Amino acid sequence: MNNPGLTVIGAGLAGCEAAFAAAGRGIPVTLWEQKPLRRSPAHSGDGFAELVCSNSLKAQRLGSAAGLLKAEMERMGSICMEAARACAVPAGGALAVDRDAFSQYITDKLAAHPNIMIEHKVCEAIPAQGAVVVATGPLTDGALAEDIERLCGARLAFYDAAAPIVTAESLCMEHIFTQSRYDRGGADDYLNCPLNKEQYERFQEALCGAQTALVHDFDVYEGCMPIEVLAARGKDAIRFGPMKPVGLRDPRTGRRPWAVLQLRRENKEGSLYNLVGFQTNLKFGEQQRVFGMIPALENAEFVRYGVMHRNSFLSSPGLLDLNFALRRDPRVFFAGQITGVEGYMESALSGLLAGQNAARRLWGKSPLLLPQTTMSGALSRYVSEYEGKDFQPMGANFGILPPLSERIKDKRLRYEALANRGLSDLEQALKEANFDNREMEGV
Repeated sequence: MNNPGLTVIGAGLAGCEAAFAAAGRGIPVTLWEQKPLRRSPAHSGDGFAELVCSNSLKAQRLGSAAGLLKAEMERMGSICMEAARACAVPAGGALAVDRDAFSQYITDKLAAHPNIMIEHKVCEAIPAQGAVVVATGPLTDGALAEDIERLCGARLAFYDAAAPIVTAESLCMEHIFTQSRYDRGGADDYLNCPLNKEQYERFQEALCGAQTALVHDFDVYEGCMPIEVLAARGKDAIRFGPMKPVGLRDPRTGRRPWAVLQLRRENKEGSLYNLVGFQTNLKFGEQQRVFGMIPALENAEFVRYGVMHRNSFLSSPGLLDLNFALRRDPRVFFAGQITGVEGYMESALSGLLAGQNAARRLWGKSPLLLPQTTMSGALSRYVSEYEGKDFQPMGANFGILPPLSERIKDKRLRYEALANRGLSDLEQALKEANFDNREMEGV
């Protein structure tokens, strides 16, 4: 059976996973990579799958979100996991790699694959025909970005600053009351974290003195001003801004608090909450320390720290299906950070699934859709079905998984149970899909 083949645009981690997954299933793949003809500001080498920010791929322990994601990817034949194992360097409980060796391993593996043809070219438009995986990264711009917007019928999203997200179960509920401002909306739409005058002044002072991360120079709109910048404008600046208490009354005191941090649901399950108005560029450790001064957040578990990026990404919910295909043009798949996943391995995972599903489509098979109890399936659903107010990039975390049927108080044991459930459900899903991670000729 002849197959028309697949074009993959971009040889970052996501593009390499997509190319390798499809080629391993008997699909002829043409991989377009713009280096060395052109480089983004983040890249310096000519190899594929270049790690630019860190050489750490996060925790290996199965009882961690990052560890579960890697275990799932390894089971599905990830080239990035294969390379990481081969190029690992000592890093305690984390999986860290020799960056150059990692890139070279993947470059050599793809260059030697009989089903992959590599073309070095600058892509300015998505091919009008044939199956395509677009894996061009969060710095996609120029003519290609315009063509993506035309194809999707929607502009690429963009954010300068994003607020942290915490797990609901880690909040100190004795320091929280539920109420919408002026009682508009549902009674439990917001969780309110009150501070008295003394608590607020200590918090504001610590916020002004906290260490910020290095950020490249770019404009920040007033509407997403980092909370620490706003706090530096005056002692009451944030109390009259994101922490304003007007329209709220603490039922325990019967009075309006001195200041309030509001938390808004990040998912329909109510397992994750966003710190409203707390966009920040503080270093991650400082976010834990300073925001932990708010009584309700004393033991908060951050699944995403506040960040400042100049990233372009799709508003994927409503645009992409669970299999990472564009709903209005299913021959086109997207993968990597442009889809709204965040992190090296999360990007690689999206490429792995996009490549597999592009191959399955070309062979006339139904898509591989993983259950939400797996980290891979949960990330796919976050990208395609997020129902919150503002879609923002997300990495692997246990907060996006459905809860266990039984309550386990010990966090370590609970996470291990979630991971074991995920791997068990993954095996069942792969079996039902007749999935095999060995290289095949395609049937």
